Amino acid sequence: MAKLLQKPLKLALVQLATGADKAANLAHARSKVLEATSKGANLVVLPECFNSPYGTKYFPKYAEELQPSPPSEEKSPSFHALSKLAKEARCFLVGGSIPEYGKKEDKYYNTNLTFDPEGKLLATHRKVHLFDIDIPGKIKFKESEVLSPGNQITVVDLPGYGKIGIAICYDVRFPELAMVAARKGAFLLVYPGAFNLTTGELHWTLQARARAVDNQSYVALCSPARDMNADYNAWGHSMIVDPNALVLTELDEKEGIAYADLNGDRIEEVRKGIPIYTQRRFDVYPDVSEAKVGS
Repeated sequence: MAKLLQKPLKLALVQLATGADKAANLAHARSKVLEATSKGANLVVLPECFNSPYGTKYFPKYAEELQPSPPSEEKSPSFHALSKLAKEARCFLVGGSIPEYGKKEDKYYNTNLTFDPEGKLLATHRKVHLFDIDIPGKIKFKESEVLSPGNQITVVDLPGYGKIGIAICYDVRFPELAMVAARKGAFLLVYPGAFNLTTGELHWTLQARARAVDNQSYVALCSPARDMNADYNAWGHSMIVDPNALVLTELDEKEGIAYADLNGDRIEEVRKGIPIYTQRRFDVYPDVSEAKVGS
C-alpha cells in the first residue's frame, strides 16, 4: 500500500499579527512566508482572516469577490497576492482565510484559498460551520449575522506529497469533516483558526489532539497572533500534532512561525501499532467516507 505522505515535508504555520490596513497585512504575510520557505518549508499555512481584523462588522468591508475565477486583481487583491507569493516562495500555500462576497447569491463567506508552487489555485474551502456561541459572562459571537456557510468537505492533492484536508476554525469541533478527509487519504488536517481566550484555553489543544488520535493523521492549527487592543482577542498557540496526538511544536500568543518535519513512516508506525483502520465495523455503523468531497 502506498504511503499517504509520499516523501518528507516541512510544514510551517505563520502566526501573523494583523491590523486594519489590508495592503500592509498582505505585505506582512509575504515577508513571513518567505522567511518560512528560507528555512526549508514546503507547505506554509496562514491564519484565519489573515488580511483583515476578525469580526462580523469587518467582514463586509474587507470582503473580496472570487467568482468568476480567477477574479480580477481589483476584485480580489488577496487572491493575486497569494498566487504570486506561492510562486515566488516556491511552496504550497494554504492562504488562511479571507472574507468573501458572493455577488451572484448576495452572500458573505469565510473562505480559504490554497495555491501550488506555480501560483495555481488548487482548492477553495468555505467555512462549513459558523461560529455562533453564547457563553454567559465570557463571550457572545454570531458569525451567521453576516456569513453564510459553505457546503463541502475539502481534500486537496499536493502533487508529489499526497492529500491534505482543509477546514476553518470552528470546523475543527466537528469530527465528521476530519474523519471523511482522513478516510479519503489525507495525511494532514489543516485548520486556520482564531479561537478566543475562553474557548482557546478550554479546547484548542484538546481539539487538535482529538482530531489527530481519531484519524491517526497529522493536525495543524494556525492562529493569528494575539492583539489585546483589537475587538477580538485570538488565543494564538498555533500547533502541529503528530498522528499519535503528540504535540510536535506550539507557539505562545505572540507572532511567530511554527515548524515541523512530517514523515509518512510515522503515520504507518502509528496505524500499525493501533490498527483502527482495519478494525472499524461498517457492518455496525455507516462509513462516513461516502460523504461528498470537493476541492
